[in-house]
Amino acid sequence: MTDQSPSLDQMNERSREVFRLVVEGFLENGDPVGSRTLTRTMSEKVSAATIRNVMQDLEYMGLLDSPHISAGRIPTQLGLRMFVDGLLEVRDMDSTDRTHLHETVSSNSGDVGTMMDRIGGALSGLTQGASLVLTPKQEAPIKHIEFVSLGPDRALVVLVTADGHVENRVFTPPMGQTPSSMREAANFLNAVAEGKTISELQTVVATEIKRRRQEIDSLASDLVQSGIAIWENEGTASERLIVRGRSHLLGQENEDPETLERIRTLFDDLERKRDIAEFLDLAETGEGVRIFIGSENKLFSLSGSSLVVSPYMNADRKIIGAVGVIGPTRLNYGRIVPIVDYTAQLVGKLISDRG
Repeated sequence: MTDQSPSLDQMNERSREVFRLVVEGFLENGDPVGSRTLTRTMSEKVSAATIRNVMQDLEYMGLLDSPHISAGRIPTQLGLRMFVDGLLEVRDMDSTDRTHLHETVSSNSGDVGTMMDRIGGALSGLTQGASLVLTPKQEAPIKHIEFVSLGPDRALVVLVTADGHVENRVFTPPMGQTPSSMREAANFLNAVAEGKTISELQTVVATEIKRRRQEIDSLASDLVQSGIAIWENEGTASERLIVRGRSHLLGQENEDPETLERIRTLFDDLERKRDIAEFLDLAETGEGVRIFIGSENKLFSLSGSSLVVSPYMNADRKIIGAVGVIGPTRLNYGRIVPIVDYTAQLVGKLISDRG
């Protein structure tokens, strides 16, 4: 296998077709796919020997594997990931599946727990996999918040709520953050967090950002109007006040050093609060349907299972839970992805309608 991760761009049209047909054949029946089988399904007429050579190249790239002495190949975990990301064709949802989910959701008149059990049962029955249903979370007031750096591009937020619940969430921090800046962010939030939920904290930080910006505008307006200074990238996270005629950034000597120093201090404070706002956003946000294959999810790394999962939201577009399907890596991803996505939309609407 090569040191660099392979990509579809490295393949010619024939290699892509062989790769796609092997993966699709494996997902359909779970068996290794041989060169003689592909000679009957390839769009161009090629010999079994030619296909075997292509398979060997794909195996060298780490995308296919030979499970035993059989001449057939199956996709590796890396191959499945590449197929899912670049070649998977998600089908339109079957009308029968759609109707079944609609009827299940519409017929739920009991409590939320009972409703979620029935939805989980319907999802499991439709996909022939184990269903995963995370019930709606209630936003409790925050007692303490802490950010822990796990590496250059990974961090952990630890949330302790007033009811004693502790929740850990891993996220990708904004670029350039250090353990020190994360501690500063946590210190600021803990000073204003008591009795507030994350949503309320986000409002507090947004208000602070707006107030600081107004102060900066007030102090800088005279400089800008007189032509001494000019905004660059105004209104963006990278905006700067530049002194004309010297091409120096804010902080250099000028006719009004006290004003400039005050603006520099406000900019520093504004930048920190923007970072804090981004931390809170990252701690709250989630993505659409996600597919975890084999060891990509630590929970299923030993069993070699896959997880197809999607969050659902309330009326305020806040993620409050998730639904998903767990099964072997040989899942029918093209069919299951729209089912999971649609179920998440139905559950979100149902929760929103119930208030």
